[in-house]
Amino acid sequence: MTLRDRLGTELFRKVAGPDGDKARERVHGTPGPRWFAPDSPIARVHGDASMFVGGIRAIMLQSLHPAAMQGVADHSGYRGDMWGRLAQVSTYIAMTTFGAEQDALQVIRAVQRAHESVVGTLPDGTPYAASDPHLLGWVHVAEIDSFLAAHDRYGHRPLVGRERDEYVAQAGVAAAHLGVVDPPQTEDELRAWLEDYAPELRGTEIAREAIRFLLLHPDLPVVARPGYLSLATAAIGLLPAHARRELRLPPVPPVTNRVLGAAATRTIRWAMASGHEQARELQAAQR
Repeated sequence: MTLRDRLGTELFRKVAGPDGDKARERVHGTPGPRWFAPDSPIARVHGDASMFVGGIRAIMLQSLHPAAMQGVADHSGYRGDMWGRLAQVSTYIAMTTFGAEQDALQVIRAVQRAHESVVGTLPDGTPYAASDPHLLGWVHVAEIDSFLAAHDRYGHRPLVGRERDEYVAQAGVAAAHLGVVDPPQTEDELRAWLEDYAPELRGTEIAREAIRFLLLHPDLPVVARPGYLSLATAAIGLLPAHARRELRLPPVPPVTNRVLGAAATRTIRWAMASGHEQARELQAAQR
């Protein structure tokens, strides 16, 4: 096995989990209608190496909503199996973007069932529930804003013109099935949603501790940590200034941000090229 294959395999295992090969075969090899075309804006964004940066940024941004962060702390924690939870999220994104419609709906229902037990109260006594459409809305817009920002900076073929609105609308398909009420359909609507949530956001001590843990304890071999820190640094550099202040993260010089992020995403894109080729072959076989 070549260095490229070894690196690509290890990256895929970390992100997709031990059952990643089976999940990939199901996502790309199951026959049936799909929500999106292979070259649609959502497929281009969610299939790009820039998602590694976007995913880290999304976690940081989402942590600023006290209810979202409290749910993580109370019901799953952030010191446990970080990569296992990442595998669940990546499988959800892959299935709802590239999978057959029947499988996309099945994984959405599984998430809804998991959300039913995620309830509790904030320190001030305010109740929260993971199934709350308002909270689901925040998680959704923070996520797609992060994916879009990372793809703009590091994507292989950034979206332009109407493609940007199309991406927002396509991302809203799964979100609506999950429980988000009237998700944004355009980039302007996405920006408006983010502004509407702004008064609710703050960097709680739980959020700051979680992000410190994410940055300092990635559960990776020593040799892999510089690459991970490059991705994390790029994600920090893409955060809005107020988010960095709330989480007490240092500013990242633009040149440093671009160099580290570009180098890391190029390496990931190179390493995982064989996996993308396998996916295309599976898609061709099921059509």
